[in-house]
Amino acid sequence: MHFDELPSQLVAAKPILEKINQAGYEAYFVGGCVRDMILGQELHDVDIASSAYPEEIKQIFDKTVDTGIQHGTVMVLDHGEGYEITTFRTESTYTDFRRPDSVTFVRSLEEDLKRRDFTINAFALDADGQVIDLFNGLGDLEKKQIRAVGDAKERFTEDALRMMRALRFASKLDFTIEEKTLEALEALAPNLEKIAVERIQVEFEKMLMGQAAGQALLTMVEVDLLPYLPGQAEFVTNEHLLYLASHLQNRQPQSLAQVWTLYLATIVRPAVDLQKELRSWKLSREIMATVGRLAPAIQKADSLTIWDVYQINDLAETLLAVLKILSFSPTLLRHIEELFFNLPIRSAKDLAVNGGQLIKAGLATPGPLLGKQLSAIELAVVEGRLENEQEAIFDFVKEQ
Repeated sequence: MHFDELPSQLVAAKPILEKINQAGYEAYFVGGCVRDMILGQELHDVDIASSAYPEEIKQIFDKTVDTGIQHGTVMVLDHGEGYEITTFRTESTYTDFRRPDSVTFVRSLEEDLKRRDFTINAFALDADGQVIDLFNGLGDLEKKQIRAVGDAKERFTEDALRMMRALRFASKLDFTIEEKTLEALEALAPNLEKIAVERIQVEFEKMLMGQAAGQALLTMVEVDLLPYLPGQAEFVTNEHLLYLASHLQNRQPQSLAQVWTLYLATIVRPAVDLQKELRSWKLSREIMATVGRLAPAIQKADSLTIWDVYQINDLAETLLAVLKILSFSPTLLRHIEELFFNLPIRSAKDLAVNGGQLIKAGLATPGPLLGKQLSAIELAVVEGRLENEQEAIFDFVKEQ
């Protein structure tokens, strides 16, 4: 396959390849950027691989940064852009199921591509627009399937995270996982327990945001992957995954807050169990707080009061997005939207009276009772029993 015209990102980086070629070495665009170009999708990262060793790259270019030189990666700075050039390499054993114990630089493109995870990520593209496809990745793109390069068990033994990446790519591209690759995933799933939670978290989030997230969850159930993920299997079950899968056919979460609210706030469990699950995934405090606040609202969505929505009004967008994914009725969604829209205030700061004014008016004294008075005012205003106006609030306090 040959491309006469390249995407703008590759056109901008093409002089880098040409300069390496002129120095007598090989250089190619590799990996995801080539795959996405072939699929006509937006490019995100531009990865370059070369037969030149790191020290040789540093001799060719004036401005470089050693971003990962022990693994053969040098960043070349060009017109304000940074391009990472990685030397062709082979890898040794992976005793930690994550990183190679050592790497060996080689001059062969084939040896370099042979170590990559999936055929659709093992393309190379030269400066003239010619695609190099040594493992029939083009055929797999046409079949819409994810297939490991070479022996799937070897690839997943080298880096167990590749199993999550298989699911992520299947979800993102709406591809199936090829039979032998799927068999290897099922057989080696226990190795995921050896992978850092943070690395699994990133792949899992991307998987749930993919266009075929529902099918990816069904595949997870099929290969019984759940016991090897972070979290507590007694809280999240295969039945829960099937429930989510049934609602992820037409809509997917569009933010991390939506991902984790969808995944964990829908568990009907005590709050303490939910917090344990959130901590198991090592989520940020912000995400944990968001899920913790939205869980009660989702579990009682059909009976939310205006006070309920007031307490989470800063999370309205996330709540409504998740309820839509979960196929709550349009009538209920409109009702909740109206509750948010009709809130008389958005926070206690919007009250027409503060504690200092109550004290100055002789209606309160500093201490715990003042806090209770302000809370009663806030509730009455939100529920529409009290106008948010100073005199009305003063009268309300006097009557208490």
